[in-house]
Amino acid sequence: MPTVLIIGAGGVGRVVTHKCAEVAEVFSDIVLASRTEEKCKKIAAAVKAKTGRDVATARVDADNVGDMAALIERCKPAMVINVALPYQDLTIMDACLASGVHYLDTANYEPPDTARFEYRWQWAYHDKFRDAGLMALLGSGFDPGATNVFTAYLAKHYFDEIHTLDIIDVNGGDHGYPFATNFNPEINIREVTAECRHWQDGGFITTPAMSSRQRFQCPEDVGEYTIYRMYHEELESLTKHYPSLTKAQFWMSFSDNYLKHLEVLGNVGMTGIEAVNYQGHDIVPIQFLKALLPDPAMLGPRTKGKTCIGCHVTGVKDSRQKSAYLYNICDHQACYREVGSQAISYTTGVPAMIGAKMMLEGKWMRAGVWNMEQMDPDPFIDDMRQYGLPWKVIENPNFNLA
Repeated sequence: MPTVLIIGAGGVGRVVTHKCAEVAEVFSDIVLASRTEEKCKKIAAAVKAKTGRDVATARVDADNVGDMAALIERCKPAMVINVALPYQDLTIMDACLASGVHYLDTANYEPPDTARFEYRWQWAYHDKFRDAGLMALLGSGFDPGATNVFTAYLAKHYFDEIHTLDIIDVNGGDHGYPFATNFNPEINIREVTAECRHWQDGGFITTPAMSSRQRFQCPEDVGEYTIYRMYHEELESLTKHYPSLTKAQFWMSFSDNYLKHLEVLGNVGMTGIEAVNYQGHDIVPIQFLKALLPDPAMLGPRTKGKTCIGCHVTGVKDSRQKSAYLYNICDHQACYREVGSQAISYTTGVPAMIGAKMMLEGKWMRAGVWNMEQMDPDPFIDDMRQYGLPWKVIENPNFNLA
């Protein structure tokens, strides 16, 4: 069975490595690499203690195609699982093309100097991967990732045609810090502070960040939360691949405390992405802020509560209007007990492993660059239940999402 190369040793990389190690019949050998090999070694030691599996480690500069390609040549993987920074997607894709290996990531490319994330840069690689006989699977995390699969599963099994889509991401966890982010602070803050875009009547409508909000009652006693409309990358691919959608929105929960801290940091310039000169050194404020904030990979021991992430779809079945809500609930402390991670990293890392498993088993192997919803959702969603992300469907819930 094939070797897999995992790039990135943060919270998600930890989860992916643990989950790949659990599936020895698919991932016979695992190599974990990042810019800081010491982080990889700590994860490898934790995996060894938990599963008995050995994980090889390496240092790599994922910004350098030559360095990446040299590592691929040394360890000869069947595919690369990219859970590094979104800035590095294209470099890693180039290295995969140069070395003849398949590719998977969890978030689309984002230029370092522009707070804008979209698929056009990676979609442009389709012909290169197709002609090389290689597959690149984009966005195999939770959102994007599982949410794309949820939408595809509902469209396949519950509707003849889907008309509206609301992706709702609630994190009811509490880590106890005055302010912290649940994944890479630089990426998280850029995403949250970006202008909102939602799909309506054939095009994207732009509104100010956090300008639309409402209350949402999660199922199974997770609680009621304020959710805010924001832009998320899966809207771009889902509205392309489901042209019957007349409206598509993404919602995420934020506490008043989080938003107040974010407002103050923005007002004083700490969320800026343009370099400023300080005592002869160019410093990017948001990168400096990242260095001051708690490491998301270390939040696991102190984060309590649950996440609730799902897709609410309306449409037509047998000429009748209907709706359905497909969701997963994940407990932060249960995730920590299993793999030493909080639920945000867990819900991203498990789908990354499953996506790679789908490819290596041949269930999702197709040359070119593809989004999750373009694959058959059934084997993926079945594996979600098996590997720690159980899901449920509520038909015709009483939701009123404006």
